[in-house]
Amino acid sequence: MLGGIEAGGTKFVCAVGREDGTIIDRIEFPTKMPDETIEKVIQYFRQFSLQAIGIGSFGPVDNDKTSQTYGTITATPKAGWRHYPFLQTVKNEMKIPVGFSTDVNAAALGEFLFGKAKGLDSCLYITIGTGIGAGAIVEGRLLQGLSHPEMGHIYIRRHPDDVYQGKCPYHGDCFEGLASGPAIEARWGKKAADLSDLTQVWELEGYYIAQALAQYILILAPKKIILGGGVMQQKQVFPYIYQYVPKIMNSYLNFSELSENISDYIVPPHLGSNAGIIGTLVLAQQALQAESASGEVRS
Repeated sequence: MLGGIEAGGTKFVCAVGREDGTIIDRIEFPTKMPDETIEKVIQYFRQFSLQAIGIGSFGPVDNDKTSQTYGTITATPKAGWRHYPFLQTVKNEMKIPVGFSTDVNAAALGEFLFGKAKGLDSCLYITIGTGIGAGAIVEGRLLQGLSHPEMGHIYIRRHPDDVYQGKCPYHGDCFEGLASGPAIEARWGKKAADLSDLTQVWELEGYYIAQALAQYILILAPKKIILGGGVMQQKQVFPYIYQYVPKIMNSYLNFSELSENISDYIVPPHLGSNAGIIGTLVLAQQALQAESASGEVRS
């Protein structure tokens, strides 16, 4: 029995499941201040006999296992959560192995092992919702350098007809600032779900997403790109992405994935909204295996 925490800026999803990705039980509740939120997490998990827990957290986070602050949330604008020792708090309370990564890394793991990227050795999972983030798997491993990837904050070219200044509190008109759910709402005056019939909304959104994907393709050349998150539930945006990516690439890379097979290359998640929480079960299993391999004594 494994536990998983998908910690979002808006809500927490907690689940209990097995290493094959099967979810046995789950619960959701709003993300409030850390003490109140984590108390609910611990109360939920104490109902079960768990071997390990995996955390996929909103970020930015310190994901460097050699760092003294590994497992903390860092420069988030989310009130109360900056510098919160997320990993250590859960370990102290539950006294079992705990795996830790970003929420999008967890979703990438879920799709890599059980979803659209199963059988491949690389993929890119991008969530477009309240924020924009991405998790990349390269040669079977999550991409990690000085930090986890922060692909939502790249700069893209503004559409000539777009006068919106951007929503990102750090960078203004970066990818997240122009194409996230809050950016759509601020630009058009309504939430994305209430704009489904307006062609101009989704053509502009597809234009911005395609620009970002073209950069990721040129840099990482993933074998599958998976687009999740609340905004991507508006399926009418996908045809515009398929239209603009080849135009932007301009035949520079001669792969069928970027032409006639693009709808099989850039796809919605097979696991749907469960990609992240299933991925946290993978993180839990990895933490359990790492402890068994090292022979550490639980504390």
